[in-house]
Amino acid sequence: MDYLSIIKQPISKDLDDFIALFDSALNHSDGMLSSALNHIRQRGGKRMRPMLTLLLAKNYGQISDVTQHSAVGLELLHTASLVHDDVVDESSERRGQASVNASYNNKVAVLVGDYILSTSLLHVSYTGNQRIIEFLAQLGRTLAAGEILQLSNIQNQEISEDVYYQVIKQKTAALFEACAAIGALSGGADESQMLEAKQFGQNLGIMFQIRDDIFDYYDSKEIGKPTGNDMAEGKLTLPVIYALNNTDFEAMHTLAKKVKAGTINADEIAVLVEFTKQQGGIEYAEQRMQYFSQLCKQYIDSQVKEKAVKDALTAYVDYVVQRNY
Repeated sequence: MDYLSIIKQPISKDLDDFIALFDSALNHSDGMLSSALNHIRQRGGKRMRPMLTLLLAKNYGQISDVTQHSAVGLELLHTASLVHDDVVDESSERRGQASVNASYNNKVAVLVGDYILSTSLLHVSYTGNQRIIEFLAQLGRTLAAGEILQLSNIQNQEISEDVYYQVIKQKTAALFEACAAIGALSGGADESQMLEAKQFGQNLGIMFQIRDDIFDYYDSKEIGKPTGNDMAEGKLTLPVIYALNNTDFEAMHTLAKKVKAGTINADEIAVLVEFTKQQGGIEYAEQRMQYFSQLCKQYIDSQVKEKAVKDALTAYVDYVVQRNY
């Protein structure tokens, strides 16, 4: 099934308008900055978060200039955070393309990220909506706090599913949550409706991150990272957390400690990945995705009236669960 076509169907023209506005926001006349921004613009992506903003606005009213500038502000903030994350993580690739820090250097990447962040604030200011501006500003704080929590968790010897959820709620889920809530507000949702949309977005974001984490247990050129990359960066994600907390293999717990200490090698990562698969870690993570999927579909059934939007959001949920990259 072509989920993306169904998702785009009720917002096709609005999505084209978003892309044009977003691309114009990443235009600049100066040489190096222009080159770096063009490098980022070429990534494109599937526009999952902007589509969510547009669909929620349409659900509660109509897609307006406020919606579009909000969507651009959100996507620019997300883009800036990725540029900075690649510096922090010393990543050389992003979506199969060289990262800004790899193509230029860390100094350029930090400054380009700052420029994009400022452009994000400029676009959200165009909404003239104080509540939306506050939402985006708080999102920036939450994303930074989530990164710091993740870094501090690497030093924490406890292997906790609760901490895993705390981290992703302040990272991926926070972005989806803000896109849904801001989209709803821009469409005319009241406080109660906005809060329901916000929870829907959080559930979507949790599912999205779990799926991303599952990818790390398999090789794929489309994903743009090798198997076990999260472990190489000191991160233990949901599948391996489940496997470790439901078995007593001391050798595997020793390897997990080496992950957190940053001393694990590629062969040991391969052992831990295989252990996770054998102990049902992937199946457990998929079950958790299905749980959050049901919560999302309950929201759609109760809060979305227009058939095209209902079909689009249902396809969105199914796509997040079933996507291959």
